Amino acid sequence: MYIERIKLNNFRNYKQLDIELNKNINIIFGDNAQGKTNILEAIFLCSFGKSFRTNKEKEMIMFNEEKCLMEVYYQKKDRDGKIKIEIGNKKQISLNGIKLKKLSELLGNMNIVIFTPEDINILKEGPAKRRRFLDIMIGQLRPNYVYNLNMYLKTIEQRNNYLRQIREENKNEELLEIWDEKLAEYGEKVYEYRREFIEKIANKINEIHSKITDEKEILKIEYISNCENKEKYLNLLKERRKLDIIKGFTTKGVHRDDFMIYINNREVSTYGSQGQNRTAILSLKLAELNVIYDEIGEYPILLLDDFMSELDEKRRKNFLNNIENTQVILTGTEKIELPNLDYNLYNIRKGEVF
Repeated sequence: MYIERIKLNNFRNYKQLDIELNKNINIIFGDNAQGKTNILEAIFLCSFGKSFRTNKEKEMIMFNEEKCLMEVYYQKKDRDGKIKIEIGNKKQISLNGIKLKKLSELLGNMNIVIFTPEDINILKEGPAKRRRFLDIMIGQLRPNYVYNLNMYLKTIEQRNNYLRQIREENKNEELLEIWDEKLAEYGEKVYEYRREFIEKIANKINEIHSKITDEKEILKIEYISNCENKEKYLNLLKERRKLDIIKGFTTKGVHRDDFMIYINNREVSTYGSQGQNRTAILSLKLAELNVIYDEIGEYPILLLDDFMSELDEKRRKNFLNNIENTQVILTGTEKIELPNLDYNLYNIRKGEVF
């Protein structure tokens, strides 16, 4: 799978952009604030229908313009495709000229793995970032996961509202069982999807990490949840009902799930060096890449935002050796030379390509 061409109109700082990409490696370089990451954002948007940088879609429209347009032409092993997104008063998404009614219809058509500077903090910050990593990976492979997750979160919101009504208006707390039943039903499904994919990652991540670190470190990943099945979650909700009423929100559930990574049996987020945290995230992203390959039979597109400059020459070489047969689109402030590799260079200056 690879992107052939990207066209932008009034997107961020691009009045007009039309570039063809190398099916192997593409290096987008230039000074800060010139528009390098904007290109990756447009690709991400065409894959997921949402930005990884903002929830305010109008921020992506060029100043003093009414709408913006993104078009991505891509090739898969069995077909080619075109995704078009227009953002104005509302967002319109089309696939091969046909307007999509649901966002879920977009997911899985163009698979990507993205690495941004913020991803370095996936292990060091709270579990919300780690859950988001899982949600992005699973969502593009199992659209039904997104449905179950959204229904779970919607039910959580309704239950939380009723918890506050019990606390403040003395509503009948027995009615909570209506929400508890639905919550446990959706929660079990979300848990099963996440457990499945954590197992898939676990089968790959240590081998990848071992190669990157010249077999000096053993890496393990562990999924942490209180909701392995519907019955257990229902009992947990019942046990914590009084506490949930006092607090006014649901204190346990798959919305609190997490995963931990250990290097040589030590939790990397607590005991690992900055270099170990960075390499562990690299291994996690490459495991994601390989899991997607196993699922769809071809490698996804790899987006690396301001990343290669963080690695020394040896780690850079080890990393690139693990992403053969994958289209890579990377950004950075400096022109990078990659001897003996097939790549294109794009110098970005104030929203134009040179």
